[in-house]
Amino acid sequence: MKFLVSCGLFGCFLLGLSACSDKTETNQTSAPPAATITVYSERVEHLIKPLFDQYTAETGVPIRFITDGAGPLIARLENEGEATPADLLITVDAGNLWQAADKGLLRSIDSPILEANVPAHLQASGNEWFGLSARARTIVYSTERVKPEELSTYEALGDEKWRGRLCLRTAKKVYNQSLVATMINTLGAEQTEAIVKSWVANLATDPYSNDTVALEAVIAGQCDLAIVNTYYFGRMQKENPNIPLAVFWPNQDGRGVHVNISGAGVTKYAKHPEAAQKLLEWLSSEEAQYKFAEANEEYPVNPRVKPSPLVQAWGEFKADLVNVEAAGHLQADAVKLMDRAGYR
Repeated sequence: MKFLVSCGLFGCFLLGLSACSDKTETNQTSAPPAATITVYSERVEHLIKPLFDQYTAETGVPIRFITDGAGPLIARLENEGEATPADLLITVDAGNLWQAADKGLLRSIDSPILEANVPAHLQASGNEWFGLSARARTIVYSTERVKPEELSTYEALGDEKWRGRLCLRTAKKVYNQSLVATMINTLGAEQTEAIVKSWVANLATDPYSNDTVALEAVIAGQCDLAIVNTYYFGRMQKENPNIPLAVFWPNQDGRGVHVNISGAGVTKYAKHPEAAQKLLEWLSSEEAQYKFAEANEEYPVNPRVKPSPLVQAWGEFKADLVNVEAAGHLQADAVKLMDRAGYR
């Protein structure tokens, strides 16, 4: 600390005390650093980090995130119990979100903001989780070997004309389990089982490990059409706009296209539940929704936000408005039904 030369010793001493006092007072009144929010995310780093970085830049709230599959993350929350560092769980498919809530790993939250931003059929009835982006599981076909007027419904994929022409992803993946679960909810188990058996009878080959491989099989001519999530098609189309594939929206005269979500919930033992809820609310906002969905060629859940131009180009469609919770509470029934039908 430096003093003025002209001041006396006593005066300098007082000035020094005053400077020290001012510094102490400033330290006492400065705001403490914001607590770090910890997120467990099945959504991979390149899809979420830009949004988290933006949120931190705007609010000063640091975000730490750990990425893994839904199963390991849910198991981790179970094992950690009250000691978990996780404040927010982000995962894909309502079946996974329902499972986390059913295990008591998420808390019910009261948020008028989320209620306004997320349609009722894309959130938990008990407010434990909310959708953040939507994906349609629909029919993608070869534009070289299939005419769109030949297509109509999911059920019609079991018709004789598609014998040896259909590709599917393995029944082990939650996406197909959720599709079948919502069919059980609407059509009943007996009719759904008959439909799934007809699909199996029309398979060109054994089910594939993922949607991308199924689409590649259609391009290669191993089959002529497949049931996939739209964003897998979007990724391929973005890389190659001339890809010989197109989207078809089934069941437009009936229940509509099966829609699922990626979504999130505040964990039961969150150390910073209010901060986690604010982050979740921000992710549902118009500001964040376009970026959250566009990063993976998905649909925003917020009805006030339009999808990316690439996704808009696929055209509008009537969506199945059954609450996606059905994908969770009927998941076990769906798995058993698919096994009985020979779909594995």
